[in-house]
Amino acid sequence: MSTFIALPAFNDNYIWLLIDEQRHQVAAVDPGDARPVITWLGRNPEYSLSHILVTHHHPDHVGGINTLKAGTECRVWGPADENIPGRDRALADGDRVQLFGLELEVIAVPGHTLGHIAFFCDNAGDPWLLSGDTLFAGGCGRLFEGTPEQMHQSLSRLAALPDNTRIYCAHEYTLANLRFAHAVEPDNADIRVRLEVVEELRAADRMTLPTDLALEKRTNPFLRAECDAVTQAASKQANRALKPGVETFATVRSWKDSF
Repeated sequence: MSTFIALPAFNDNYIWLLIDEQRHQVAAVDPGDARPVITWLGRNPEYSLSHILVTHHHPDHVGGINTLKAGTECRVWGPADENIPGRDRALADGDRVQLFGLELEVIAVPGHTLGHIAFFCDNAGDPWLLSGDTLFAGGCGRLFEGTPEQMHQSLSRLAALPDNTRIYCAHEYTLANLRFAHAVEPDNADIRVRLEVVEELRAADRMTLPTDLALEKRTNPFLRAECDAVTQAASKQANRALKPGVETFATVRSWKDSF
């Protein structure tokens, strides 16, 4: 049996640990800082770090890899098209890897960075996704390297996964994202209710993750670029009529950057 726990890092990162309770092994996802992982392992000495899964090359996702690898025998799996420290296995779109008796599918999701990947596991009908900085709860990553067209296509691929997919993203951005979503769609009751719930969670210093794909489709403007309400809001922001899809997405992404 495998489960996830979140280790807070920096100001708003989460390092997810995938825990195999049978083998007493763990895999760390995007460990930008080694200390939270080392601390957890020290408190749980019956477990060993066997793998590190990396979605992209940014320092807050890879900064702890060398330290963790030096102190363990872990294997580092990361995107083939990015410079990942200590990488043992380079992964590309469509690759399938075995971990703790599970099969993980690698999905290329360029946009935030050009070589960004996500990990999807069907998990016998209980699917989950490690989305890194591509798909957030209520939002998506900034376009540091890719184009709006690339990110829109990447998000469309993720949106095609099963609705019950649990999404483990790498940052606690949900409150800010939903405040923006509410500005885009002020009449969306799902966004309004979700925002109220998240405000209560954050006021109590509780995390808002994981999320799930069905909820994102109802409340995340970056997955709703084909919806009339979002296209209308984006057109008003741009002061011109926009087409649903990439044009709407590009305007909403630019709008969020300065929100």
